[in-house]
Amino acid sequence: MKRTVEYFEKPGPKNTGVCMDILYGLIHDDGYEDAVVASTSGQTGVLAARRLRGEDLNLVVVAHSVGFLGPNQDQFSEDAYEEITRLGGRIYKGTILTHSIETALAEKFSGSYPTLLVANTLRRFGQGLKVCCEIVMEAADAGLVAEGKEVVAVAGTVSGADTVAIIRSAASKRFLDMYVSQIIAKPL
Repeated sequence: MKRTVEYFEKPGPKNTGVCMDILYGLIHDDGYEDAVVASTSGQTGVLAARRLRGEDLNLVVVAHSVGFLGPNQDQFSEDAYEEITRLGGRIYKGTILTHSIETALAEKFSGSYPTLLVANTLRRFGQGLKVCCEIVMEAADAGLVAEGKEVVAVAGTVSGADTVAIIRSAASKRFLDMYVSQIIAKPL
């Protein structure tokens, strides 16, 4: 198999359109059935839902947990929630796997914990790829994607999308079974 990888000169939302085109091609042309898309505000999730409208697929949009920025703060737009669900997507808001209780302990006691080591190791391949791994596990944890499937994951470095990968899904409890099969797009 031969596949072209899209490398972006810089990370950021200006790459979102290309990532949506890649996502569409992987679903429509290559036959992938599951897409997991990171979306903090819901904007990227809406773009994915609109781009994939009419496709036979399982679209999961993964957002930050309520309270990620501060008590009771929900970064995800209600309008985006309604639009994504109207277009057939599902939304997961839960704890980011690498921002769990260990993060609070590390901040309080200045230590390093396994989850933080995993996050920083994954960041060596790019922030977007770290997020792709996290969101696929979160979706599997929630039962929104089956374990052991090749899933298209889309994420970004700060906002928008700049990373696309094919990941064999696993729940976080079986993190070591998760496998990054292909990196399709990422910033340099």
